[in-house]
Amino acid sequence: MLSAAIFPCFRLEQNHFPVLQYRMSKSQNVPVVLIFSGLDPSGGAGIQADVETLASHGCHAAPVITALTAQDTSRVFEIVPVSANLLIEQARAVLEDMPVTTVKIGLLGSVATVEVIHSILRDYPNIPVVLDPVLASGGDDPMSNQDIVDAMRSLLFPISTVLTPNSPEARKLAPQADNLQACAMELLDNGCEFVLITGTHEPGEEVINTLYGNHRKLEEFHWPRLPDHYHGSGCTLASSIAGLLAHGNEPMIAIHEAQQYTWESLKNAYRVGMGQAIPNRLFWARTQ
Repeated sequence: MLSAAIFPCFRLEQNHFPVLQYRMSKSQNVPVVLIFSGLDPSGGAGIQADVETLASHGCHAAPVITALTAQDTSRVFEIVPVSANLLIEQARAVLEDMPVTTVKIGLLGSVATVEVIHSILRDYPNIPVVLDPVLASGGDDPMSNQDIVDAMRSLLFPISTVLTPNSPEARKLAPQADNLQACAMELLDNGCEFVLITGTHEPGEEVINTLYGNHRKLEEFHWPRLPDHYHGSGCTLASSIAGLLAHGNEPMIAIHEAQQYTWESLKNAYRVGMGQAIPNRLFWARTQ
């Protein structure tokens, strides 16, 4: 478990899953996480999901907007990438002012965005990078094309500490592979240090997330399947991993604890729109 002095502590309820209670030492420096992500006006995914998650982890979120979107809790209607120059100005302003400890990447929106992020991050090779490869919405609306996928594979995978595709994304990112483990091996060959393939789209009473690294399967994580569908679950998981890495945790610990946080967020989700439920990333603040 993580030290309560530097990170939100966990206590177990009767169901043996952790409930997050925020507590942070006043003397502890607040780690800065740089986020590259899109703006979701529904507030379920994208930048808002990242900021809420990182705030829950005692981090300072520095959001760089990659794209504006028109979407709700069911569908994505339009994606407008931010210009390359503005993207560079946003990121450089943060990196030259703040001690960024971790980078989280979400929606990209264009090949130019991939190229800009790569050109910026190659100047900071020691900062861990968590990449959530957003290829489609929860309603299966496409949010990337093959050119973006190819650019991501060649430019961002080699600098990624943790890649967090769901199973359909893994199959699209490694189309020549004939099973999910082969997908993971191909993604590792592209340069990722760790690949966590989430299994919510696979059949079964449990959700099985599988972690790969060092050209082998490292661990399976089994979670009770929840009954709903959730808008922004992938953002929540990737941002949670980034927040935990920002506190100096090893990737294996961060990946494990982030799944616990995400599961609780989904378990406590709420519905404000007519589509998918919104993860409650501030579940730890609820009245007991």
